Amino acid sequence: MEHDGGDVTADAAESDVPAAPTRTETVAGPRRRRRLAVDLTALGVIGILLIGAIGATGAVLYRQLYSPTAFVLDYLHLLADGRATDALLLPGVSASSSQLAAAKLPADASGALLRGSALTRLTDVEPVSETTDADGTTTVTVTYRVGGHSGTTTFDVERDDDGVLLPRWRFAESPLAVIELEVRGSMQFEVNGFSVDKRQVSPDGADADPLEPIPLLAFSPGLYSITVDTAATSSPGVAVLSDTPLAEIPVSFQAEPTDKFLGVVQQEVDDFLAQCATQKVLQPTGCPFGYYVRNRIVEPPTWKIEENPVVTLEPDGAGWAITRTQAVAKIDVQIRSIFDGSVYAVEELVPFFLTGKITILPDGTASIAVSAAD
Repeated sequence: MEHDGGDVTADAAESDVPAAPTRTETVAGPRRRRRLAVDLTALGVIGILLIGAIGATGAVLYRQLYSPTAFVLDYLHLLADGRATDALLLPGVSASSSQLAAAKLPADASGALLRGSALTRLTDVEPVSETTDADGTTTVTVTYRVGGHSGTTTFDVERDDDGVLLPRWRFAESPLAVIELEVRGSMQFEVNGFSVDKRQVSPDGADADPLEPIPLLAFSPGLYSITVDTAATSSPGVAVLSDTPLAEIPVSFQAEPTDKFLGVVQQEVDDFLAQCATQKVLQPTGCPFGYYVRNRIVEPPTWKIEENPVVTLEPDGAGWAITRTQAVAKIDVQIRSIFDGSVYAVEELVPFFLTGKITILPDGTASIAVSAAD
């Protein structure tokens, strides 16, 4: 009994004595804390880098997709691709008659040139600057090449949204311009190979004044080569660079008669004079030559055109005029003297000068009126 009790007391005493900590237990706690701190620091750095990367990516996306410059570049790329219709759909591109009038431009300007077939290739488009004014309008300047010519254009852009997350933009001022085109000598012309008839684009329609300038809307930037190439007239053409939004661009040039047209007029004049020569009278009716005598003629005279005129043309309003030129007719007539009744033959060269007026009719034909010139 005593032995068992002594054992129990000894076991209890042993259980009350605390165990000595091992070295492993002493070091593990601080190590875990240091590792956790390192992990948290690494996560913090990664987070900062991630936020920076997201911010940088957002800035790049903004510049490339959502900035005023990106909006302007979208417009220019549409023009470069010949997508005129899509370009017109961008906010602020189309100009109403009231906007044109406010810019002191013809409110009835024709949109005939606002099509892909009238565009010249646009290349090397590069943004130059983007600045925002106090009123919120952003000015975007770009450079480009069009038809081999270098150009620079500045656009005004403004916000076009109602507090949406991603910004949208519109042109504060339409990038369209107006070409005031005066083509003398032809009702028809070509712009970048696209055929235009004044009567189709003029506000006056079929009653269009041939000498009145035609207002035509044009994209800016854009290069427009205007030529005349008809059977009657032609021109080497002029190139017009539209590089300023809502600008008025006056263009005026004179078409010249073609060799074919000159040949037609020459033949018509020759035929007209030949017809005059068939009249057996001293003063052929409606003709630029004649012969005057104080005596009486025995037989009706005969005429012959000895030398036809060399026809040249000069501009005359909406039509053409035959430049004053000389020709020579020859008369052969028997004359009886009223004094003594004698008869004598007259064979004489009769120089004369002529001019004429040529009117181009609505159907494209020419009306030629020849008259005597002093």
